[in-house]
Amino acid sequence: MPNIDPIRLDDLNQEKALDQEEYRKQMKRLQLQMLGMQLQLREMKRSVIVVMEGPDAAGKGGAIKRVVERLDPRQVRVYSIVKPTPEEFNHHYMWRFWTKFPALGEIAIFDRSWYGRVLVERVEGFCTDDEWKRAYREINECEKSLAAAGAVLVKIYLHISKDEQLKRFKSREADPYKHWKISEEDWRNRRHWDEHNRAAEEMFVKTGPDEAPWTVIPANYKWYARVRTLKAVCRRVTDAIGGG
Repeated sequence: MPNIDPIRLDDLNQEKALDQEEYRKQMKRLQLQMLGMQLQLREMKRSVIVVMEGPDAAGKGGAIKRVVERLDPRQVRVYSIVKPTPEEFNHHYMWRFWTKFPALGEIAIFDRSWYGRVLVERVEGFCTDDEWKRAYREINECEKSLAAAGAVLVKIYLHISKDEQLKRFKSREADPYKHWKISEEDWRNRRHWDEHNRAAEEMFVKTGPDEAPWTVIPANYKWYARVRTLKAVCRRVTDAIGGG
């Protein structure tokens, strides 16, 4: 694994922003680029796996929506990962993801993923120390196998400040149309903010090989984060399949 500079999440520059005109201009260009790449992927029979991680209310859903909204929906699948079912819990933690990996020429986007093993499951004690420590090797080996078979892996971590998260939590509680977005689990996770950050920072170092590096994006300003997300996907796919 290459040397990877440590990332301190709470030291990210959260002041980066875009005005509305620039946001719309870049979004239009990037979404068109995404559509063109989707056609290339289909012809080349290459699949793309996008992993979206980050704290609650970081804007993962909004970013995913902008990635897929101009694509051919027949070739894209979005998976919102929640806690395992009883059947899934009785298998290896990676078992429930294998059937969701995309077919050749298709795109799969994971709103949270197998990285839960070294993030929330680690912090909340849902697995043993031996299990989450072993998961680094298991995940790296799995992703190397996928890359060797032609899959393009894009791993994105959206991060917001603790103050911004509180602001978004309160906004969701006050808005009846967004009530479903907030739960006691979100508040519980917030109480372990520092532990979640440390787990993520270690994850970047231990699961960031050449085949699947992490892109960490400051996300206090949603327009900036969405544009950066699309740029990251376009860059990784372009590097993998060639093109402009």
